Amino acid sequence: MRFRDRRQAGHELAERLRARQSEGALPDPVVLALPRGGVAVAQEVARALDAPLDVLVVRKIGAPFHEEYGVGAMAGDEVPLFDLDALGRLGLSEEDLAPVVERERTELRRREALYRQGRPAPELEDRTVIVVDDGLATGSTARAALRSVRRQNPARLVFAAPVAAPEGAALMRREADEVVCLSEPAGFMAVGQWYDDFEQLTDDDVLTALRGTTAR
Repeated sequence: MRFRDRRQAGHELAERLRARQSEGALPDPVVLALPRGGVAVAQEVARALDAPLDVLVVRKIGAPFHEEYGVGAMAGDEVPLFDLDALGRLGLSEEDLAPVVERERTELRRREALYRQGRPAPELEDRTVIVVDDGLATGSTARAALRSVRRQNPARLVFAAPVAAPEGAALMRREADEVVCLSEPAGFMAVGQWYDDFEQLTDDDVLTALRGTTAR
């Protein structure tokens, strides 16, 4: 399954989630997007479910010599969640990553302040929380996001994405109460390979999507 762009992917994902809502599986929902890419998908989901939309900022922690190689992730002010197997393979310790963690924490706080515009984070306790991204590869950032939400005692925790690597989806099923994914193709290499248009979104794109649909 391929998608034209994030909006079309979000529309198809929203249809699947709306069916679950009609079955009574998603009461009192709030949609949390993983920015930036997840916001365009989550916007369609929030509209379809008549649910508030907000963001959950998570930052990947990359290896010092190869930033694209993720060895962990973090959300909010919480302790980073490291991939201990990856650290072992690279001969790194958590202490070695301290400068990277500090840099990513600074960027995380910058984005939270920008996207929230002074709004408090939404209350998630006893609600159905649907965490949405535009796709899932290894699942390191999504796992940090789900654990952050879980600590806030939601009634139900759902992870949703248009496409996911089978291994990543399996990992999410150990963290969420439900995983909704339209496609889990074999031979998954990167999220972008399943989109015709995978243009990177900007902070302005995120703010436009959030305007008027933020969590209540």
